[in-house]
Parts: sequence; C-alpha cells; structure tokens
Amino acid sequence: MDIARLSMAMSQANVQQQVSLSVMGKTMDQVEMQSDGLIEMLEKSVHPYLGQTIDVQA
Repeated sequence: MDIARLSMAMSQANVQQQVSLSVMGKTMDQVEMQSDGLIEMLEKSVHPYLGQTIDVQA
C-alpha cells in the first residue's frame, strides 16, 4: 500500500469518526430535551387540578 492510499484511508476514517460523534451529540441533545419534557409532564400530573379553580365563597 502506498503512502497516498494510506493517507486517504486515514483521512476518511477521521471524517467518519467526526460525523459519528456529531450525530451522537445531536442524539444526546434530543434525548435530553425529551426527558425534560417527560419530567415536566410527570410533575404536572401529580396535582392536575392545582391552580385551576378559585374558591370565592369564603
């Protein structure tokens, strides 16, 4: 194998690794946003009627 082919193969492997890390980062960001939404939904479901009515006959 000559130096040019080896250099191209190493460069291509480096690009593939960078793309893989970028995709993984975006996936982690998306999962974090989804988990934040799920936590918010769970917090609201504990007391679903809290703050929706006012007792004015006191």
